[in-house]
Amino acid sequence: MGRGPSIEGRKNAEDAKRAKVFTKLIREITVATRAGVADPAANPRLRAAVDKALSANMTKDTIERAIKRGSGADGGAAEELRYEGYGPGGIALIIDCFTDNQTRTVADVRAVLNKNGGNLGTTNSVAFQFTRCGELVFATGGNESQEEKVLEAALDVGADDVINEHGESTVICAPENFESVQQALIAAGLHAEHAGVTMRPNNRVAVTPENVEALQTLLDKLDALDDVSEVSHNALLPAEAVG
Repeated sequence: MGRGPSIEGRKNAEDAKRAKVFTKLIREITVATRAGVADPAANPRLRAAVDKALSANMTKDTIERAIKRGSGADGGAAEELRYEGYGPGGIALIIDCFTDNQTRTVADVRAVLNKNGGNLGTTNSVAFQFTRCGELVFATGGNESQEEKVLEAALDVGADDVINEHGESTVICAPENFESVQQALIAAGLHAEHAGVTMRPNNRVAVTPENVEALQTLLDKLDALDDVSEVSHNALLPAEAVG
């Protein structure tokens, strides 16, 4: 009779996955600190990064060290970088990174793209196909009363739009209004499954069946890079096309 993965093996895999998540969160806190001030109460972007880290069970000591690094107190340096490119079938990609070594990061991103049917583009080669906006996603399960609750609360606090699809209600707002909209929705008893300021595609492009697996592999490998914080794309994947 075959044996499944050992308990130790599963634990090691979980630890590795958790460490990778923490690496990304620490970089996010560091860059958010550098972009503003070291006080989460006065820096909405930092507050959002800290909240995300706490939700992932990161210790306060680790968070404080990341803030200290971002403030330059330990001499560390990190910067925010954005790369643009294409995936299989010409799908547009925006790859946001936090890094302390630009040479390493661009080499890693280029290598993953080249080996998985993509290529690195020039600045502004695909950015015009996206709009920067605040996005809050609520799991409403297609329940009309829940969708209506999100819609009413969102529009009351200045959101621009609410999109109901695939069992989710997505609230869209201007980046500068994200913090106030998020706090107002929390006060209304609504807690998002995912929330942040992101690059949202203006239009989705259907992916041909022969490119679906290759594109998903590329997205997974980009996400696995330590320096990559977020990958935005304009693909309409099959799972998203259902419904």
